[in-house]
Amino acid sequence: MSIIVRKYCAEDIAQMCEIWNEVVDDGIAFPQDEALDANSGAKFFEAQTFCGIAEENGVILGMYIFHPNNVGRCGHISNASYAVGSNARGRGIGKALVIDSLKKAKDFGFGILQFNAVVSTNLAARRLYEKLGFVQLGTIPRGFLMKNGEYEDICPYYFDLSKLI
Repeated sequence: MSIIVRKYCAEDIAQMCEIWNEVVDDGIAFPQDEALDANSGAKFFEAQTFCGIAEENGVILGMYIFHPNNVGRCGHISNASYAVGSNARGRGIGKALVIDSLKKAKDFGFGILQFNAVVSTNLAARRLYEKLGFVQLGTIPRGFLMKNGEYEDICPYYFDLSKLI
């Protein structure tokens, strides 16, 4: 596997939007419900603290964004989202993205990486986060509106970045 994780550039936006929109359209993971186009995608990704992409032979397989989760006295807490294209899932792309985001968050001076709303039925993501050392903070009943109109529980997670060496 010759996959590299790197910072995104303007030429990546179309592929990034494609992957992001696939997850949004699935309606089972991201809170967003509107697709990104070239213009809104460029603005959205530019507004993040950092965007990383996983690439193999010029093809973007997955991506992540991270930014502050809050401000002021809670400004040391970051938040991230991950998207892997359906044709690249099960190849360790998500793990590579999460590990890179942990390092980048620490490099940017954050002390904690927190996920506010991991859907409880997203078992692959939850297993990965727990395997990497994330701690589940609890459960918020009916916190996520699924695409089918039903509500699902969400599970906040956090990782103390001081654990990284």
